Amino acid sequence: MTPAADVQGTRLLIVGPPGAGKGTQAVRIAETYGIPAISTGDIFRANVKNETPLGLKVKTILDAGDYVPDTLTNELIEDRLAQPDAEQGFLLDGYPRTADQVDYLESLLQGKGEQLTAVVQLVADRDEIVERLRRRAVEQGRSDDTEEAIRHRQDVYLRETGPLIAAYGEKGLVLEVDGLGSIDEVASRIDDALASRGIRPTAAA
Repeated sequence: MTPAADVQGTRLLIVGPPGAGKGTQAVRIAETYGIPAISTGDIFRANVKNETPLGLKVKTILDAGDYVPDTLTNELIEDRLAQPDAEQGFLLDGYPRTADQVDYLESLLQGKGEQLTAVVQLVADRDEIVERLRRRAVEQGRSDDTEEAIRHRQDVYLRETGPLIAAYGEKGLVLEVDGLGSIDEVASRIDDALASRGIRPTAAA
């Protein structure tokens, strides 16, 4: 058995277009590799619910209908990564989203003598993803989730993540994984991609 220590220092980021199953794979990666899945949405909700000082700041901003600024998002991420369960690694989902956040995360990790291990990028044919989401919307009775709206979300994703992928691509951190197929098929591809970097599940044979 490969000991859990093999994944100490495993610090990952997962990105993927809406409909590619990123959330599902993020949970599986966290469980398989023994690291917490950390999403900005979860952090925002937890801090607001627990009425932490940072959470109160977030609530005030969201109640006003404004976007949470990079500075506050960075504070929340720094606070979350300082918690004990993230000492040996983590999987970030939804952060960083901007060039400034990329720089902040790199500086934060370098200050602790750490660095990202890899960026898992789920890729999928745009038309297939749109068709998948369109069928799901029909099945769930979401008439407002039109093809136009779905394609707009895909455009936003590409616009937001393009610079991020380029930045991490230059560092040689990006692992492209085909996001189409069954959950198990995609999971297997992710495992193979991570194994190519020497990252293996905590209970791998």
